[in-house]
Amino acid sequence: MRTFNSKTPWLWIPTLYFVEGLPYFIVNTISLIMFKDMGMDNGTLALLTSLISIPWVVKPLWSPFVDIFRSKRWWILSMQLVMMATIALTAASVQLSTFSITLILFIIAAFASATHDIAADGFYMIALNKKQQSAFVGIRSTFYRIASVFGQGVLVVLAGILERRMGDIPRAWSLTMIISAVILGVFNIYHLFALPKPSDDRSAGEVKSASDVMKEFGGAFASFFKKKGVWLAIAFMLLYRLPEAFSVKMLFPFFKDPAEAGGLGFSTDMYGIVYGTFGVVALLAGGILGGLAAARLGLRKCLWPMALALALPCSVYLFMSIAQPENIWIVGGCVVLDQFGYGFGFSAYMLYMMHFSQGPLKTSHYAICTAFMALSMMLPGLVAGYLQEALGYVGFFILVMICCIATFFVTFFVRRRLPSE
Repeated sequence: MRTFNSKTPWLWIPTLYFVEGLPYFIVNTISLIMFKDMGMDNGTLALLTSLISIPWVVKPLWSPFVDIFRSKRWWILSMQLVMMATIALTAASVQLSTFSITLILFIIAAFASATHDIAADGFYMIALNKKQQSAFVGIRSTFYRIASVFGQGVLVVLAGILERRMGDIPRAWSLTMIISAVILGVFNIYHLFALPKPSDDRSAGEVKSASDVMKEFGGAFASFFKKKGVWLAIAFMLLYRLPEAFSVKMLFPFFKDPAEAGGLGFSTDMYGIVYGTFGVVALLAGGILGGLAAARLGLRKCLWPMALALALPCSVYLFMSIAQPENIWIVGGCVVLDQFGYGFGFSAYMLYMMHFSQGPLKTSHYAICTAFMALSMMLPGLVAGYLQEALGYVGFFILVMICCIATFFVTFFVRRRLPSE
């Protein structure tokens, strides 16, 4: 079989990381929007869509198996095929309005997506030399972000337009899922030919036994919890984003619910434009600025401004829940402010995980940090919907602002331990 030259990473890195991002946003964002459109109550909605994210929490536990069995190229192609198939089957289950089957399919897609993440990131390191890895790190990040805009913006807008024109919500989402599956299928076929075949890409079982690999993994896991300041680091990873973790599952319901229920009464496609497009672009801009600021000033100097930028703009949702503005520019401005601040503040979170992971086992330790990162969003999401139903939107967003105290608390103690740049 003919493959493209491995010296031309432009042929596969952009598409690989677009495909890495798209299923993540389909599973974590589109599932929530689709279930809400189809009438699921907020409590059940937040609970179930939070449980879907479990694979990203536990993926470090099975990452050694991706090394032990088969090549990373095989895992990438296989998981892309699984993701395409499950999304296609989701299109059928949506038409039948069977929430349980649709949920199971999303969970399978989530496990496939998390496994694809492991394989793709490992493949990146063995298919490129050190110079190429550094040169393309921005490219892979950019195309992952493009997948974010496409998944949270374009597909949501498409579904909303189809809902209005067809007057059939299940059918509209079914067509959206079919389009998503076709896109994944096209990229899967493309990658069959475009992905290089590095000589180092072979299963670890050819070099090490499974027991050796698991022993190494167990040692890395144990050493993580022996690192100095580990419990403060875990507290930071779990609590720094607490306001966002509570609010994110309730934003689409807040936009979608009618004014008499405390919401804004937006259509699905308007949400896709305001939050999924302009909001995501603002998030990316904030992240870029945050990275530049930290590179220039250092994490210690930036930590407080970033913590404030992440937490305080959540107040825009409290304002909107009280004022219930109908003007699209006011709502859009609030969303852009919040997402820009979150992107800026999230930079500190990522940099802190890199800082804490430093050492001889930094790759394994960083993977464990990302598990805590996923857990920090999952746990509050489990109860967010039930809290909103009990408190109403105004009361819920007051609770979100109270959660800012947790952000400031862990920031205070972590900053004291950071070295001066």
